[in-house]
Amino acid sequence: MKTSAVWCLSLTVLAMALSMSADMQAAKKKAKSEQQSLWPDGTPMDAWFSNTAKVDPDTLGNKYLITSYGVVMGSPEVQTHKIQKAIDRCAQDGGGVIVVPQGTVVTGALFFPQGTHLHVTEGATLKGSDRIKDYPIMTTRIEGETCKYFCALINADGVDGFTITGKGTIDGNGLPYWQEFWTRRQWNPQCTNKDAQRPRLTYISNSKNVTIQDVHLMNSPFWTNHVYKSDHVRYIDCYIFAPTENIFPPEPKRGAPSSDAIDIDACTDVLVHGCYMHVNDDAVVLKGGKGTWADKDTTNGPCERILIEDCTYGKVHGCLTLGSESLHDRNVILRRCHVANATRVLWLKMRPDTPQHYEYVSIEDLTGQTGSFLVVRPWTQFFKPQQRDDMPLSQCNNIYIKGIKMKCRNFFDVGTSDKYKLQDFSFTDCEIEDQRNAFNTTTIANTVVKNLKINGEIIK
Repeated sequence: MKTSAVWCLSLTVLAMALSMSADMQAAKKKAKSEQQSLWPDGTPMDAWFSNTAKVDPDTLGNKYLITSYGVVMGSPEVQTHKIQKAIDRCAQDGGGVIVVPQGTVVTGALFFPQGTHLHVTEGATLKGSDRIKDYPIMTTRIEGETCKYFCALINADGVDGFTITGKGTIDGNGLPYWQEFWTRRQWNPQCTNKDAQRPRLTYISNSKNVTIQDVHLMNSPFWTNHVYKSDHVRYIDCYIFAPTENIFPPEPKRGAPSSDAIDIDACTDVLVHGCYMHVNDDAVVLKGGKGTWADKDTTNGPCERILIEDCTYGKVHGCLTLGSESLHDRNVILRRCHVANATRVLWLKMRPDTPQHYEYVSIEDLTGQTGSFLVVRPWTQFFKPQQRDDMPLSQCNNIYIKGIKMKCRNFFDVGTSDKYKLQDFSFTDCEIEDQRNAFNTTTIANTVVKNLKINGEIIK
């Protein structure tokens, strides 16, 4: 009886201990979760950002198979009108899902109104026309300006809940456009993107609650994804690719010009999760306007609450770039990503002709290799300085770099200027291999260093 009682008591104590241990672990996990759910300025991150659940297209209404509207898969014909007919019928019926079946179909610009969605079946390719006339000129947003330009292949404006789903491919068929661009550059080295007109792959504007998931977004003639004046936009598990070389035989090192992966333009609450990005320009880019008076233009705006996480970068010019057309970027996190071959990781482009403010940006838990890790330099490509007596001084502040383990050619590529002010940067728990070894705590005012190891040496 005594032995049994002791045994029961021991089991009770053990159960209590296990329960307490489980409670402690749960408490630690909750604390860690709460800690991770803060923006760099300390404000709480909305629970929306932790929702990476996929949209089920079966819940989005009736399906409209494009072949039911005269589309012939595999035909070289540009079948824009037939596909748009299916989209318009879907909208008239109250909404649903436009389905692209297996095979390849060529199209020009498509426009998705409220209630319509796009599903690209695995094995299907929605291929863009190589004729610029198949992309109508309209008032749109390009390079930090609202102006007339060619629309994108996939367009959605003023919609709530738009989705692109499926494991198929949206292919911009960019090769002819890229080759024309580089040919023009041979004749005119100052040739701009507006001189060699090219469509984007997707353009989402003035919208909310948008999800683009699983799809392969490839070979865009210009920017791959452009989202403007929108909120609560998710890019989940997308494969984003454009070639970085061998597209222009006279100069084999040339790749797809200006093929940015995701351009976020005057938006709030954007999540980029689990994506693969390999393009011949920057990967995730924050934009919002440019020019001496850009802060007075209501078509411009800030980017706030941007989260990029669990992504893989192939070859890109910059993993996260603020500029070259940015005004105010705040509360931006890049975390838990692997970098295979980036030219830069965090690139803060400072335009002397534009009032800019980049603040509360956190780069966390990155691995891999890069050319330069942190780059802060003036950006003067195609800029137009004007006289403004009350021109605000541009600044970067509260930039946090922590938990980085990377090989770099130049970890600290930072230049000072009387056109901008840098302060309150911190470097915490980083282990860096740095060929240039140019880190300097005096370059940026109020630099904080904690457990920063460069080439095996602790920096103090």
